[in-house]
Amino acid sequence: MTGQIPDQLPPEPQPRCVWVCQHQSCQRQGSEQVLAAFMGADLPEGVTIIPSGCLGQCSTGPTVRITPDEIWYYRIQPSDVPVIVEQHLKQGTPVQHKLNPRIHLSFVIGH
Repeated sequence: MTGQIPDQLPPEPQPRCVWVCQHQSCQRQGSEQVLAAFMGADLPEGVTIIPSGCLGQCSTGPTVRITPDEIWYYRIQPSDVPVIVEQHLKQGTPVQHKLNPRIHLSFVIGH
């Protein structure tokens, strides 16, 4: 079967985007400074920072969503940005303690 064209080509890789909520409740919690920290960070090539409207997580803001990974971070402060950039955007490992627990459910099994 060599030389055949596959029925479907693999999907093109999607660019990574960092959405930083700039809606009212997130702004009251400092999301403008979070956005500025991402804009000034040493980002890997191909990462785009996008100021967004409401992401629907008002009680846990400032909210940051990373696509296409579908990772949602909560209560992000400017001091969290270097860790997210290094660990998630450069190394590919989400920052566990900043994952939004309403979206990223984790279960602890007791003894």
